[in-house]
Amino acid sequence: MPYIAIEGGKLSNEQKEQLIKRLTEVSSEIMKVPQEFFITTIKEFDDKSIGIGGKTIDVVKDEYMKTKNSK
Repeated sequence: MPYIAIEGGKLSNEQKEQLIKRLTEVSSEIMKVPQEFFITTIKEFDDKSIGIGGKTIDVVKDEYMKTKNSK
């Protein structure tokens, strides 16, 4: 059984449903395996539990928004 694993930030229930549906559809089409055989999991982390470049995601997001809004 094909297994799709997603790890990332918090998502709404609607986002999770869309991800599972669309990833399964595309994977099934490409791999020629029926959708019913796919298993998909989503592991969520809060912004304080993920870092990029030595900074937590909440800091990175804040810096990005400040830069974006100043343009």
